[in-house]
Amino acid sequence: MSEVLDLLVIGSGACGLAGAIAAHDAGLTVAIVEKRDRPGGNSALSTGSIPGAGSRYQAAAGINDSPAQMIADQLAVAGHHDADDLTTLIAHQSAPLCEWLIEDLGARMELITAYRHIGHSVERLHAPRSRRGADLVDDLLRFASDRGISLALGNPVDDLIVENGAVTGAMIRGEAVAARKVLIATNGFAADRALVAEYCPEIAGADYYGAPGSTGEAVRWGRALGAALGNMGAYQGYAAVAYPQGQLLSWTTIEKGGILVGRDGRRFGPEDAGYSGFTPQVMAQGEMAWAVYDTRLHAIAMAEEEYAEMSAMGALRWADTPEALAQAVGIDPAGLAEAVAGYNLAASGQGADALGRRNFGLAPLVPPLAIAAVKPGLFHTQGGLMVDAHARVRRADGGVIPNLFAGGGAAAGISGRTGAGGYASGNGLITALVLGRLAGLRAAEELA
Repeated sequence: MSEVLDLLVIGSGACGLAGAIAAHDAGLTVAIVEKRDRPGGNSALSTGSIPGAGSRYQAAAGINDSPAQMIADQLAVAGHHDADDLTTLIAHQSAPLCEWLIEDLGARMELITAYRHIGHSVERLHAPRSRRGADLVDDLLRFASDRGISLALGNPVDDLIVENGAVTGAMIRGEAVAARKVLIATNGFAADRALVAEYCPEIAGADYYGAPGSTGEAVRWGRALGAALGNMGAYQGYAAVAYPQGQLLSWTTIEKGGILVGRDGRRFGPEDAGYSGFTPQVMAQGEMAWAVYDTRLHAIAMAEEEYAEMSAMGALRWADTPEALAQAVGIDPAGLAEAVAGYNLAASGQGADALGRRNFGLAPLVPPLAIAAVKPGLFHTQGGLMVDAHARVRRADGGVIPNLFAGGGAAAGISGRTGAGGYASGNGLITALVLGRLAGLRAAEELA
């Protein structure tokens, strides 16, 4: 890397890979550096789900959608926040992004019609058939390799090089690497306990299940450069990580009609708040909670590879009655029997749910029933560097920092200003991919 690069990309998740590919195809010389010994980051740990509002795949499936509808859905979940302009940008870029991935690049993805997940009023999520983000990352890595884009693993960036207020490269293992443009694609700060405690104290006590590389470099570099930060209190949690397996219990089991209960066997909140929004309520239960659902929901979730693996690992117990189910895992039998009976009445339309749940999916639950122990977890933070419509990093006192771009978890997200309730499924990945691609394209424009 002795020559001056057009674009140096720091981080090899979806954001960095998309930015590198877009910049290369626009004629730039590009290199990616990754501090870990493997690429992918949180993108590889996700389900690979990307909303695309008004995509041609939706049209082919007879689904009426638009960016305006996606914006309305986002506002309903997240409300207004520091990056409202980014919500609008992402919504309008979402369908073109999906079409670029699938048609221009050849990503192995499809429109999901089996479920919507929280935050989406229509079926607009596009994902790999396996529902594994690792497959999407593998595709992006292949596209980068086919283009001859350099990817240097195990090369942490020590700091950015700044001259007269403009970023001109980075220090990598003590060596100066010059670059005309730099894209920070390092994800967020969820793996840094001090930063989580500072900005997201309500989730600071939860186990972290995301990529270990999310250690907050973007925040520290941004502070030093006078960058604007936004939505720093927002994060994505997951309410149901199977214990002790450590894999995600598919939220489809809950969204389609399952419930979560505490050690007393009783429900403790409206589960249709979503896998992120419901996380704080699960945390309040103590060490863990238990998911309860039936064979129909199990069969739907078995189409997801991670869930099938979790099931094969012995995460589930089965019984014909709530009492027997509770006894199998050591929670209160009478409490669970009462919880299931009351929930089933509400799901059957015989009165409102006592805890305010409104969407019951396929419920009432029908024996035999399954139960799985779950713990809440932190997956990634949603706050970061404020960026403009071209993914350029904004200064706190106005304007932008010359030559510096950011995206993905390094940038402020669209999931609200604070807490877990503003996260809609796919928010992290769509923000990463859209901002990465826009950064690559804008870097090319500025160097043309």
